[in-house]
Amino acid sequence: MSKPRRILVTSALPYANGPIHLGHLVETVQTDIWVRLQKMLGNECYYVCADDGHGTTTMLRAEKEGKTPEAVIDEMRPDHERDFADFAIGFDNYYTTHSPENRELSELIYGRLKDGGHIETGMVRQAFDPEREIFLPDRFVKGTCPSCGAPDQYGDSCDNCGATYTPADLIDPVSVISGATPIERESEHVFFKLSNFTDVLEEWVTPERLQSEVVNKLSEWFEEGLRDWDISREAPYFGFEIPGHPGKYFYVWFDAPIGYLASFKQLCEREGLDFEDFWAPDSEAEVYHFIGKDILYFHCLFWPAMLHGANFRLPTSVPAHGFLTVDGTKMSKSKGTFVRARTYLEHLPADALRYYYAAKLGPGLSDIDLNLEDFVNRVNSDLVGKVVNIASRCSGFLRKSFDNALADELDSPEIHDQLADARDEIAGLFERLEYNQAIRRIMALADLANQYIDERKPWVLAKNPETRDETQRVCTTGINLFRILAIYLKPVIPSLVEQAEQFMDCEPLQWSHAPTPLLGTSIRDYEPLLQRIDLTLAKAMIEASKDQSDEGQSEGAQDGADSESVEHAEAALELEPEITIDSFVQVDLRVARIVVAEPVEGADKLLRLELDLGGVTRQVFAGIKQAYDPGDLVGRLTVLVANLKPRKMRFGVSEGMVLAAGPGGEDIFLLSPDDGAVPGQRVK
Repeated sequence: MSKPRRILVTSALPYANGPIHLGHLVETVQTDIWVRLQKMLGNECYYVCADDGHGTTTMLRAEKEGKTPEAVIDEMRPDHERDFADFAIGFDNYYTTHSPENRELSELIYGRLKDGGHIETGMVRQAFDPEREIFLPDRFVKGTCPSCGAPDQYGDSCDNCGATYTPADLIDPVSVISGATPIERESEHVFFKLSNFTDVLEEWVTPERLQSEVVNKLSEWFEEGLRDWDISREAPYFGFEIPGHPGKYFYVWFDAPIGYLASFKQLCEREGLDFEDFWAPDSEAEVYHFIGKDILYFHCLFWPAMLHGANFRLPTSVPAHGFLTVDGTKMSKSKGTFVRARTYLEHLPADALRYYYAAKLGPGLSDIDLNLEDFVNRVNSDLVGKVVNIASRCSGFLRKSFDNALADELDSPEIHDQLADARDEIAGLFERLEYNQAIRRIMALADLANQYIDERKPWVLAKNPETRDETQRVCTTGINLFRILAIYLKPVIPSLVEQAEQFMDCEPLQWSHAPTPLLGTSIRDYEPLLQRIDLTLAKAMIEASKDQSDEGQSEGAQDGADSESVEHAEAALELEPEITIDSFVQVDLRVARIVVAEPVEGADKLLRLELDLGGVTRQVFAGIKQAYDPGDLVGRLTVLVANLKPRKMRFGVSEGMVLAAGPGGEDIFLLSPDDGAVPGQRVK
C-alpha cells in the first residue's frame, strides 16, 4: 500500500472589501472538491485561505463608510466565513492577511531577499493628487487601459485583458479620491529584482507542473524579459510598513500570497503541525495554489521567485481556472447576474450549485457559464431523477415489507462490482481536474443502476409471496448502488451525502468503501434528500440581485404546484384555436413512474394514480379505467404534464395529466417513454 501523500492546498484570497459572490465560489468549490477527494483517499491534506485585508480596495471602502480599515475587515470576515461554510467549503483554517503571523513572515521574506541581493531602491515618477496633496496608490487612479482600451480600469491591472502596468501608463487618468487629473512627482521606491530569477522560473515552468495554456502565456513574458517589481507604496496605504523605509508600505501583492504561509502557520500552531515539513526547500510534501487565470503573473512569476529567494520550497502546481459568466454574459450588477453567495442561498440549495460547477469545470482555462435553465434541468435530471431516485424507489419496499432491513446478500454482485470497479478511474479524473468528465462517468453509472432496477422490477416481485426474499435482495442491491454513487459524489455534494449517510445509518463514506457492500444491517426511514428546484426560484434570485431591487419576487410556485388533471374526453371534431410555439414550449412534460393505480369509487372512467417524479409524488385522476387493469399499470413509466394548475375534483385534488392517445373506451394508449428514461426527466 502506497504511503499517504502530505498536501497543502490554498485558493486565492478574497478581498475583505465586499461580500462573497458566485464568481468566488467557482474557485473555492473547485478547490474544495479536490481537497475532499484527497481526504477520502486517506491522504493528509490541509486547505487554508484568508481574507486579503490590505491595499486600496479596503481603504476606499473604509473612507466611503467613515470607518477604519481594521473595522471593515473585522466586520467582513465573519460574513465570508459564514458564506463559505454554508456552501460546505471545508477550510482547515481561514484567517486574514492583517495578522501578526503575516507581518512576521513578510518581514522575514523581505529580509532574506534583501540579504540575498534581490532588493534595490530607485526613483520613480508617481501619480500625485494636486487637490488632496497626496501620492496616489495604483488603485486610487482610474483610466483607460493602455493595452486593450477598456475604460474605467484601475492603475495596476486591467480587469478586461489582464494586462499589468503603472498608473502612468493609463490613458486619461483621474484620481478616485477627488476626480482631479493626477500629476507626476518623484519618489523613492523599493524593487524586487525579478530578473534575477529568470533561469529558476524557466526551469520551474513546465507542462508537468502547470497547464499548457499557462506555460504558453508565461513563455510570452519570458520572451519580453522579466521586469523588476515595485513592491512599495506611499502613505496613505493600509498594510505593513517596510522595515528601514518609514512611510512606505509593502504593496498588497507582496504580502497577500505570504498570507497562505501565515494561515498555515496559525493552523500548525493550533494543531501541532511542523511548518517546515511543508515549506522547507527539501520538503517532500506537496503544495497547490488554486487561482483564477487573471492572477497568473503574480502566482507563477513573482511568488515562486520570492519563495526561492527566501529559501522556501516552490509550489508543486498552480492550477488555474477561467471566469464565470451567467446566461452567457459577464456578471453584471445592473442585470442582476452579479449574484452574492448569500442571495443564492436564500433561494436555492448550495449542493445544486456545487454539482453544476463540477459538471462544467474542466482542467483548462476556459470560462464556464451558469445557464439558469440548464442549471435547473441538470440538477433535477441528474441528482433528483437519477441518483436520489434510486434510494427513493428501493427504500419504500424495504420499509413496508422488511422493517428497513437489508438482505444478507446482493441480488446481482456483478452490477455492484461494475460500479465499484470505476473508483480508480473517477478518482483519477477528479485528481486531474477533469470534473466534467468525472460527472459524466458517474451519471453513466447512475443510468446503469436505474436500468438494473427497471429490469428487476421490485414493484412486481413484491406482489408475489414466493419472490419476497428476491425483492429484498434486489432493493438491497439498489441501496448499495446508490451508496457507491454517493461515495463518488461526496467531494461534490457533501451535505446531501451526509444526509444519505444518515439514511443508510452507516459510517462516513470513504473512497475505499466502494467495493464492500452494506449487508445485513438496517437503514432508516427514507426522507427526501433533495427536492426538485424550479426555474422561478433562479429567476427570483436574479431579480433580488439587481441594483434597483434588493428583494425579488418569484412568478410561480415551487416544484409541482402548477399542475392540472383532466379526465379522458371524446375526440373533438373541430380543432381548438391555434396556439403559438411560445405557448407550446411552456408545457413541462416529465417522465413519471406509476406506483399506485386504483379505481375511484363512484366514477365509471377514472383511475386514481400516484406518480413518482424522482422523489416527488403526484396524485392524478385519469379517465383510462376502461382501457387498463389497475394492477398492470404499477411500475410502468408514463408522461406527465407537470406544470398544469391543480384541479379540485369531488374525489380529491388532481395534480397532473398523463398523456394518452386513441379514440376512447378500450382504445386508450398511455404515452410511455423509453425504458432508459428515469422519473423526473424532462421530455423534449
